[in-house]
Amino acid sequence: MVDDAAVLAEIEAIKRLKSRYCRYLDTKDWAAWRALFTDDFVSDTSGAGGKVITGADEFVAFTRKSLRSQPTVHQVHAPDIELDSPSTAHGVWALEDVVRFGPGVNLRGYGHYTETYEKLDGAWRIKSSTLTRLREDVFNGLLAVYLSPRVRAVLGRIAGRVMS
Repeated sequence: MVDDAAVLAEIEAIKRLKSRYCRYLDTKDWAAWRALFTDDFVSDTSGAGGKVITGADEFVAFTRKSLRSQPTVHQVHAPDIELDSPSTAHGVWALEDVVRFGPGVNLRGYGHYTETYEKLDGAWRIKSSTLTRLREDVFNGLLAVYLSPRVRAVLGRIAGRVMS
């Protein structure tokens, strides 16, 4: 492929891409966030109670509608990224996120993003992302409640009906 220094530089560029993903999502900079994806981007959150969305514009519109102006915090850690070719790569990131649904109602989630990347016009873009959840907790300043997979599935079905 290429020398080790070049590989490390490409991996670092992908890390910066994911950093911007979190920052632009949490600051609700939708235009900048959209620019991080390939046009044919595929999001798969079905394993976490969501759905599959094809197309970057569709994904950004769905996320924008779902989150509205709710405060969010996305933190990704421990990237495991490999280059597959000079213009493609794949990786897995550990995730912790917090979404505030309303006064005193917050969700903290833990899981992973499994992603593919494509380099277009000299810049890395996210081509696909699959979100899996290990745990979700609903909390406020006084109480935290673990959501079991069964409860999560029921809430996911209800949310799907509301968001349709």
